[in-house]
Amino acid sequence: MKCRQPFKTVLRHGIMHVITGLPTCGIWRRIAMKEECLICKAPLEYLDADEMMECAICHKKENSKTRCIHGHYVCNDCHTAGMDTIIGLCLAESSKNPVEIIEKMMALPFCHMHGPEHHVMVGASLLTAYKNAGGAIDLESALAEMMNRGKSVPGGACGFWGACGAGISSGMFVSIISKSTPLSQQPFALSHRMTAKSLGAIGEIGGPRCCKRDSFLSILSAIDFVKEYFGIEMEKPDIVCTHSSQNNQCIGKRCPFAKANHKST
Repeated sequence: MKCRQPFKTVLRHGIMHVITGLPTCGIWRRIAMKEECLICKAPLEYLDADEMMECAICHKKENSKTRCIHGHYVCNDCHTAGMDTIIGLCLAESSKNPVEIIEKMMALPFCHMHGPEHHVMVGASLLTAYKNAGGAIDLESALAEMMNRGKSVPGGACGFWGACGAGISSGMFVSIISKSTPLSQQPFALSHRMTAKSLGAIGEIGGPRCCKRDSFLSILSAIDFVKEYFGIEMEKPDIVCTHSSQNNQCIGKRCPFAKANHKST
């Protein structure tokens, strides 16, 4: 039987099944399903409203809109288990290039293709590069604060809140380095402008979500922003994606980091 290639997400009973571009024959079970459900690798589905779900790993019960098509749910804490290893990585890092730093984080075992770990990793990589480029911060305490703040943004915020956690993470980064509070004036403004800049870049590309693409867009936005408003110049590389084979919803040439858009590399 010839394998068909669907090119639309499938809406069934109010649930969007994220299976764009996957073969409908049995081959997908062996070759295509990468970095979806952490339990069985099946596609994820997104519900219109929260339902009470039980984590398949720790058995904690909580409301969520996201599970796989076989019913597996993994909570944010279990999804990001091991993420605290980035603290040691960042403290030992000398690079001024936040993209290089986050790529090292992405290579660690705790990091998946998509997930709320990116909501911490963006800000942590920026804090580290900022410090190494001459920024006056206590990196260890700043990373601890970034960890606490970033973990509060749940997975799926990009689609359900209208604000990608990677973009929010860049705003958290500016909030930390500027010591912003709800009563601040200029730091308050800068933090919001940073988040808006990142979210604007993410919105220009559109969906489906890609945590790698949105992390890179947020970091590049922050590099320019910090140079302009803080006078600190982090390194800004040309980015060519190496993660597309792990992304079942890769947008191909629409992505500014697609290899096809960097033919000379």
